[in-house]
Amino acid sequence: MTDLPRLRARAARVSFLIFLSFFAAIACRAASIRGIVTDTSGAKVTGATISLLNQSGVVATAVSGPDGSYQVTTGVESRFYLVVSARTFRQMATPGFYAGRFDSVERNLVLEPEWARESIVVTATGTPTPQSQTSAATSVLQPLDLAQRNDLVSALRLMPGTFVAQTGQRGAQSSLFIRGGDSDSNMILMDGISVGDLGGRFDFGPLSTTAVESAEVYRGPNSSLYGADAASGVVSLTTPHGTTSFPSFLFHGDAGSFASSQEDLEVAGAHRKLDYLGAFSWYQTANDLPNDEFHVATAAGNFGWQPSGRTQVRGTVHYGVAGTGVPNAWQFYHVADNATQKDQDLYLSSSIDNQTTADFHNTVRYGLARKREQYNLWSQSGSGTFDAYGDSYGNVVTITGANGYSVTGQALLDYAGTYPQGHQLVSNRDELVYQGDYDFTPHLVGMIGFQYEDERGAEPGSSYYTPVERTNYDYRASVHGDFKNRFFYTLGGDLEHYSLFGTQTSPRAGFSAYLLRPREGIFSGTRLLFNFGDAVREPSLTDQFYSLYNFLASNGGQSTIQQLHITPLAAPTTRTYEGGVEQAFFSKRLVFRTSFFHNEFGRQIEYVGLNLIPQLLPNLTQEQQNQLEQFLQANGAYEQSLNTEAYRALGVETTVEGGIRSSIFLRGGYTYLDAVVQRSFSNDDVALLGPVPTSNGIPVGVYSPLQGARPFRRPPHTGFFTASYSHSRLTALFTAAFASRSDDSDFLGGSDINFGNSLLLPNRNLDYGYAKLDAGGNFQLLSWISVYGQLDNLTNNQHIAPIGYVNLPVGVRTGLRLQWGKGSGR
Repeated sequence: MTDLPRLRARAARVSFLIFLSFFAAIACRAASIRGIVTDTSGAKVTGATISLLNQSGVVATAVSGPDGSYQVTTGVESRFYLVVSARTFRQMATPGFYAGRFDSVERNLVLEPEWARESIVVTATGTPTPQSQTSAATSVLQPLDLAQRNDLVSALRLMPGTFVAQTGQRGAQSSLFIRGGDSDSNMILMDGISVGDLGGRFDFGPLSTTAVESAEVYRGPNSSLYGADAASGVVSLTTPHGTTSFPSFLFHGDAGSFASSQEDLEVAGAHRKLDYLGAFSWYQTANDLPNDEFHVATAAGNFGWQPSGRTQVRGTVHYGVAGTGVPNAWQFYHVADNATQKDQDLYLSSSIDNQTTADFHNTVRYGLARKREQYNLWSQSGSGTFDAYGDSYGNVVTITGANGYSVTGQALLDYAGTYPQGHQLVSNRDELVYQGDYDFTPHLVGMIGFQYEDERGAEPGSSYYTPVERTNYDYRASVHGDFKNRFFYTLGGDLEHYSLFGTQTSPRAGFSAYLLRPREGIFSGTRLLFNFGDAVREPSLTDQFYSLYNFLASNGGQSTIQQLHITPLAAPTTRTYEGGVEQAFFSKRLVFRTSFFHNEFGRQIEYVGLNLIPQLLPNLTQEQQNQLEQFLQANGAYEQSLNTEAYRALGVETTVEGGIRSSIFLRGGYTYLDAVVQRSFSNDDVALLGPVPTSNGIPVGVYSPLQGARPFRRPPHTGFFTASYSHSRLTALFTAAFASRSDDSDFLGGSDINFGNSLLLPNRNLDYGYAKLDAGGNFQLLSWISVYGQLDNLTNNQHIAPIGYVNLPVGVRTGLRLQWGKGSGR
């Protein structure tokens, strides 16, 4: 018979072992952070040191194995970030993330070369992918590139294949042209949602850089991922997150030339499952022309919540209110219009990200954009010269183009009528986006997506045009992957159904292959690139309102429709082919990229000038035509739209970048663009409107380029150079943007004192070339205070804006940056 006390002791030991096993099992289920460490080409990195940190310091460390994998565990529930270092690579810190006690978090880490900069980009594939694993032409403006800027206009000029035209000074309308495409053909994203006007138009003039951390610029059509409007490129802006475990306050204020001043306050931080950032800024300037004051107030926020290591809920908001004078083309009149433009823009994004399994990731995003633009011409301006109809004219001026031709006279400034006059554009969009991506293998990722848009637009105050509503659907699918980290590919397409133009498909394919794998040595990596893509653009709200077809059909112009074969408004199209090579030298200390692209733009929208529209209607007297002009102009109809232009744009794009040790980084680029118009309404209207106007015996496209000429405002030669230095307490940045002469029009057809064309200039090389040089820097006086300064347009170049418009001369700003807390919220 067994001794009872001995049995009880044995039972107690068994219970204790079970108790220990239970808590050991809990310990085994401590938070686990794991993943794979690779370089930008996808090759595994062995021996990298991964440190897991929270507000208390280093919690755990690990070293990546032969397959690049790592795993760190902790029983602490906290907000963490990883710091990764390896020989010949730049040390990297990940964004902060929350991990609960039993969470399993996947964090794959991509290390950049020590001397080069290769960012993680999203616009190329729809998921975060190293630049070296994509074939697409994508560049990123980093926080340092934007640190001294209060707008994006100058920064966007520091990209290959891009050109920015700003029709005036600070706050004036600013348009981005990518690889010869139209300025309405770019998708602009803010935290993943579309923020352009209906149809793609986006004015960068009133947009502040407050709470904009980076700007990713994709050059090429990408409707397969982003739907209509991504016909020439994509610009993706992101809002920074709060990262510090304590509230951080960052304030900077400055003053400068032209009575300019700026104040910017940012509060950010993170606590356990929450992170937050709030920002507000005010900027104002008098500019350098009469009636040209500009101001903008911007408020922004970014709020995140992570209920677990696998799920994140985030919301961002940007709200900007801007007002600017619109003095018109000063060099044509030497009289300023008494006009203003006001903008109120609200962008809101809310999303749920869920890592459902280790291989399956889902995102649902809701986006809201509310845009209001009001233009008002408060009174009739002029030099005191009026014609028989009461129209006013500017002073007698001599206009000289960059091509050497000049004209002298008085140009029509304002029509007679009742003032104030004006119009308002309202552009509202609500969108719902789903995206799911699945890692079939470490070398193959599939993605599906769906987007729904409800778009509403109107022009309040107009008695001529009515509100519109569009309902759009977009279904997407793509795959991207690699073979042995040597051959990378992206294949995808979408099915779009837009209420304005019907159903369209947009395929896309991209390939890149390493002929020489990245390695140490003089020749340290050779990669070939190829891209193909189709895209469409949704006509803008203005295009739809001012459709020439609708106008003629509603006003007895059926014979003109038949004679000129004018059709209802359709979606402009784009097709591109691109091939290139990337070569790294000296262990990737220097990287050279060049590519050839060929774009075909079809069914592009042209504009018929206001003075020609009455002539398109039969049986109108001169007086009736003038009355119709005044009526249209009072309702904002300065021109009418139709799908009659086609052109091709081919070119070569080249960039070189590299670092000198860890403190100096140099980057430069050059783009040659050969764009030629293949069809134009200006050439088709001869039978009805008479011969094409001439200047000095040279045919002139007044409102759009002639067949065989270049599209307006696309210079054949553009380039840039940047040099940054960052060491110890000093940061400095020098930038230069270059452009050759470009074709344009002064748009003064029928605008001289006799309603004639004597003020027209030849289109060829009408806009001046320029070099815009800027420099700025920041010096840390103490841990909590620094002084900064910015010099813009160092050479005082007066020909950066298109002909007729005056850009700002040399300017200077200087200010202080104050920081409270243990660190910055960025």
